Amino acid sequence: MTADDQVRGVARLAQLKRDGTPIVMVTAYDIVSARVAEAAEVDIVLVGDSAANVVLGYDSTRQVSVDELLVLARAVRRGLRTPLLVCDLPFGSYELSDEQAVATARRFVVEAGCDAVKLEGGGAIADRARAIGGTGIPVMAHVGLLPQYVDPGNAFHVKGRDADEALAIARAAFELERAGCFAIVFEAVPQPITAAIVAKLRIPTIGIGAGGATDGQVLVFHDLVGLSGPRHPRFVRQYAALFEPMVASVRAYASDVRSRSFPAQAHTYAVPPDQLEVFRARFDQLMVSQDN
Repeated sequence: MTADDQVRGVARLAQLKRDGTPIVMVTAYDIVSARVAEAAEVDIVLVGDSAANVVLGYDSTRQVSVDELLVLARAVRRGLRTPLLVCDLPFGSYELSDEQAVATARRFVVEAGCDAVKLEGGGAIADRARAIGGTGIPVMAHVGLLPQYVDPGNAFHVKGRDADEALAIARAAFELERAGCFAIVFEAVPQPITAAIVAKLRIPTIGIGAGGATDGQVLVFHDLVGLSGPRHPRFVRQYAALFEPMVASVRAYASDVRSRSFPAQAHTYAVPPDQLEVFRARFDQLMVSQDN
């Protein structure tokens, strides 16, 4: 998208909020998931740092690098046309200074064609969001559970179950709105807390494990289509169970290869008989020369 397209994409989300039309957001990490999201007519596609876990096999989102996420973002861009493409800025790539944040954000826009970037947290992160937004790059915020701030190997926990923590989430959300963020993701926040906060926000809100009061919802692609295995967070609804059929397909393929029933004649290519005869004659001559 061009800068004008970015503005129109962000404006469309604001209009959806005003119209009361729920916003649909899903993650994607390659051209296949991007094409699925495109065909399903979702509103936002997020190249999330959750790729660290579901695609790259890391223990934590904190372990994915800028370069790794850029590769995935470029692949998604190639398969996407209509939805707004938002990319997470990886842990350690934006917190240090405004200059660092702007430089990283620009890489995702210039090198991967992202329409917007997403940052986790409030406080100083609001300053980073303001700095990035000041360059014309739209910024999505993220409050509540912040996976980038959970040490590898530690469990995720709901945020906002005590009043102090809930108020901290509220302050962060309002601060991020004032910083110019065009939308905020609420993750793993009790529904009554989310409902109270989002009712006072003017910008679109996206929930994941935060109840139905937000303007839209986001799920990880692999979770919703059942590619993450049997265990998944409570807030996930699986709309398919693709992992076991995929295993069964590969197992059947392996069996056919081992029994030599694949490939069959239908899976091979023919050669004209006259050309085959010429090849065999010349091949015999080649073998004689090789022996000598």
